[in-house]
Amino acid sequence: MRDIESIMRMAPVIPVLVVDDVTHARALAEALVAGGLKVLEVTLRTPVALDVIRRMNLVPGAVVGAGTVTNKDELEAAVAAGAEFIVSPGLTKPLVKAAQRMGVPILPGIATAGEIMRGMDLGLSHFKFFPAETSGGVPALKALTGPFGKAKFCPTGGITAATAPDWLALPQVLCVGGSWVAPKGSSAEEITALARDAAALTS
Repeated sequence: MRDIESIMRMAPVIPVLVVDDVTHARALAEALVAGGLKVLEVTLRTPVALDVIRRMNLVPGAVVGAGTVTNKDELEAAVAAGAEFIVSPGLTKPLVKAAQRMGVPILPGIATAGEIMRGMDLGLSHFKFFPAETSGGVPALKALTGPFGKAKFCPTGGITAATAPDWLALPQVLCVGGSWVAPKGSSAEEITALARDAAALTS
């Protein structure tokens, strides 16, 4: 199993996907992978999310994870559906410990120094900075990287194609999460083009 850093380094952008129709899942994953974005975060915000993970796992080259995982039950369901990594909007000891016991890479959300410290006490060094823009944006994360030089981040929340380069310019940012690469109603060709542009960003 890949570790969380290797997953974060696979592409500069991790698509954050909210999929309502499972029949679109495989085509969406194929379009994103064709554009160079192989790491896909399927949020557990819809009733079909677990089925979406199963469908996307059929796409060669796709590395499919589950997002919006908030407790042990959701973690176990996501892993049973084939999720290769877990993303959470926050950080709790029970969730982190459960992921560690299962050997599943986890990227918990943090927005403060105290949350980073609690994560580090649990042996973590990689975090999702969330919600990125409303938590102070680039200046806030830049300030946090000072006392936490060993931590690595994936900012997510409100990031766009225009602002992603500003985040990726921070040395401790390995990737960003974004939904702009797969807007609802877009064709496969449009999504592949957006994914190709996102994959060309440098961190």
